[in-house]
Amino acid sequence: MAPPAGAPRFELADIVRQHRAALECTVRLHAEQRRVLTDIAQCRTAILGGHLDVCQTCGYEHPSYNSCRNRHCPKCQALTQEHWIAKQRIRMLETRHFHVVFTLPAQLRPLAAHAPTRVFKALFTCAAKTLLEFGERRLSATLGVTLVLHTWTRELEYHPHVHAIVTGGGLSHDRRSWTSTHRRFLFPIKALSRVFRAKMRAALRREYRLGRLKSFDDFNDPQAFDLLLGKIGKPSWYVYAKPSMHGQYVAEYLGRYTHRVGLANSRILDVTDEGVTFRTRGEAQIALHPVEFLRRFVQHVLPRRLHKIRHYGLYAQNDLAEAARRCLPSASALPQAPLDYRQHLLALTGRDLSICPHCAGLLVSHPLPNARSPPQRAA
Repeated sequence: MAPPAGAPRFELADIVRQHRAALECTVRLHAEQRRVLTDIAQCRTAILGGHLDVCQTCGYEHPSYNSCRNRHCPKCQALTQEHWIAKQRIRMLETRHFHVVFTLPAQLRPLAAHAPTRVFKALFTCAAKTLLEFGERRLSATLGVTLVLHTWTRELEYHPHVHAIVTGGGLSHDRRSWTSTHRRFLFPIKALSRVFRAKMRAALRREYRLGRLKSFDDFNDPQAFDLLLGKIGKPSWYVYAKPSMHGQYVAEYLGRYTHRVGLANSRILDVTDEGVTFRTRGEAQIALHPVEFLRRFVQHVLPRRLHKIRHYGLYAQNDLAEAARRCLPSASALPQAPLDYRQHLLALTGRDLSICPHCAGLLVSHPLPNARSPPQRAA
């Protein structure tokens, strides 16, 4: 059966259902990876239950199945993203923001894959402290920082980095004035890179000293850790900054990164038993064996309870954010409260879930059973 108009022709869920067994014969998956694959395969199927929309006028019926709501599922992020953006519009300050990217060097990727919780925590903390300290030293002010963790490239290779959205200025210590940065310049990139590198090396040394990285096989040699720190201390670490943008566009811009998964269904161009072809950048594309494709995908499954979006400075303390809002010269009216999922879908697609697509009659929803639920007890 052909997919609905506008729907992707191929889906990640189909690849999971067909090739998961072969993947598990090749790669040892941890519990969270298995859970993600199960959720993706069951997402919006009868297994999860749902509801049946019935038109009271013409009798039209249409089943709608529940989403898995897994943050790694490409089909569950659109409405969640829009809801998050709507809430962020209320929190964002009406000022310029800069986009800064902090990237782990290639030498640390095996360690990050082995101990993601420890390494990613250090990555978040060091990136945030670097930006906040530059704000204190150069502006004598507190910045607003939001960090978003990504672990992939467009080819699904492992490449941990954080996207930082930073206010182009900060609140003074007495909370009475706003100090702005240059319109096109936040801080010197090379200086940010050096400070970030020093903080990451110190954080990893502390984790190692506390014995939290001993299970990493490469550290069986007593000198291995010092050799690793020596390697990552020489090259300059990659830190990148984009031009500033105004506050009213920041929430939408940030939304591109917050709920993005490793691969959207729209990027999958072709699926066969021998290969999965997907788009990388522009018109470029790459073809992988389905098992290799899934192996690359599951390496981006984050540990359970690891928050990939974190706020610091002004965006972490409501009282500071309100004081900063009062100091900004062009404070606008607060946006409306976030819409519910039906209103969001109507705004995004023009589809009204309460109206019959055949006769414009009223649709009434009836719950469908969840196949994973226990059977109902007889009366």
